[in-house]
Amino acid sequence: MSELDVLDLYKQTGAFHEGRFLLASGRQSPFFLQSTTLLQHPRAMMQVGAAMARKVREAGLTPDFVVGPAMGGVTLAYEVARQLSEAQPDIRGIFAEKDGMGGMKLREAFSIRPGETFIATEDVLTTGGSLLRAVKAVEAHGGKCIGLCTIIDRRQETGPLHGYPLMSLKELYFDTYAPHEVPDWLAERPLQEI
Repeated sequence: MSELDVLDLYKQTGAFHEGRFLLASGRQSPFFLQSTTLLQHPRAMMQVGAAMARKVREAGLTPDFVVGPAMGGVTLAYEVARQLSEAQPDIRGIFAEKDGMGGMKLREAFSIRPGETFIATEDVLTTGGSLLRAVKAVEAHGGKCIGLCTIIDRRQETGPLHGYPLMSLKELYFDTYAPHEVPDWLAERPLQEI
């Protein structure tokens, strides 16, 4: 099976944007990847989920479940688990949600047995903050993270994230700028909050 051209898939679905964007971090970027636009398309979701599941299998990992941070990671975690279920019929797809105190929590309906292994999924990894908060929420219930998997890794550095093995479909770094560092060519564009 050929490698999925993730960036092309973002462009085909109208999820790759050029302009001037105010990111959640407060930094500004000339590009923005809107994964919710991409993942609303079932075929695109299935392609991405299959490619991520393939990465997990190629790494020799067989998690008991897949977790994603709410909201964007909910359907992604489910689809990766669905794709892995062909070889692992009992695998589950769950999510962690904001706890109102800066962290994440699991719903009571998600029962984690001590020592169960999991993969945490994310659409676009920039700092990994929300993904790591989801991991910590599951670990607090006795789960053991055996890997992280993301569609796009936007970090400048490569390799593990806080000691967790990281798999990505695409490494794609865009320059971002603090408000006082925005170059003139970018400052001429209207600022869009996302």
